[in-house]
Amino acid sequence: MAPKICVICSAERAVLKRPKTGQQLCRECFYTVFETEIHEAIVDNNLFARGDKVAIGASGGKDSTVLAHVMKTLNERYDYGLELFLLSVDEGINGYRDDSLETVKRNKEQYQLPLLIVSYEQLYGWTMDQIVEEVGLKNNCTFCGVFRRQALDRGAAMLKVDHIVTGHNADDIAETVLMNILRGDIARLQRCTAIKTLTDDSIPRSKPFKYTYEKEIVMYAYYKKLDYFSTECTYSPNAYRGYARVFLKDLESIRPSAILDIIHSGEAFELREEVKSKMPVQSNCERCGYISSNKLCKSCMLLDGLNKGAPRIALG
Repeated sequence: MAPKICVICSAERAVLKRPKTGQQLCRECFYTVFETEIHEAIVDNNLFARGDKVAIGASGGKDSTVLAHVMKTLNERYDYGLELFLLSVDEGINGYRDDSLETVKRNKEQYQLPLLIVSYEQLYGWTMDQIVEEVGLKNNCTFCGVFRRQALDRGAAMLKVDHIVTGHNADDIAETVLMNILRGDIARLQRCTAIKTLTDDSIPRSKPFKYTYEKEIVMYAYYKKLDYFSTECTYSPNAYRGYARVFLKDLESIRPSAILDIIHSGEAFELREEVKSKMPVQSNCERCGYISSNKLCKSCMLLDGLNKGAPRIALG
């Protein structure tokens, strides 16, 4: 059987089939289309301005490692004029986060980018290991998600950056759309599908991988031989997101475009004006000053529950 030839260059042997399009590509053409699509997402959506200081959310996993590599590559290739930093959050999970942060430290040297690590213990006085001891394995991801988001913002403020980029990919966003629909939380769809989010009181965030499939990120990391950490979080097997992920993978196996279809469906939802008028108004937490639609932000409410020994009341 004759080897398949790359459909783009028509010269080199194809070594992979793109999950997103089904195209048979050689390695170099895959690199080109992968990086070009991300560049176009950045330019088309005006994610950055020349001179911006940009923090890359770095966990050591495949998504953030590829993001750091691609952001540095594109910044130099297209002369964006950005000053890049790595920003990591140490949740305090022994045997998982401590190991992945060693990968981030190697990435710092490999990409020659400054690194700041902020920890839950430093910011909140609790590690995730201590929180799980207190609350068990059922609702621990709620605490971690709320704390991590605020920790990234606090770390970005320490770095005095203008922008945060995260490695959320198309699969992640489609999963979030499914979760919000299943929970009846339609109001969040517009925000969760936005490539860039901005409020008056927080540092802008964007997702350059919004249209990038997870499988292609893995393939890029593999062929580029990037250094990343691949172990799953110790506490994530019981996470609600895991069930949405399995469902999405089943859909993708039948219809590869399902991931982007779900994202576009989320984008198409619109709230009636009378519904918008009843939604909570965003202000600031009375205690820590973080953005909140209540007197206390979710982080402070969860911390109150932990510090009073009643974390389940805080969850409610």
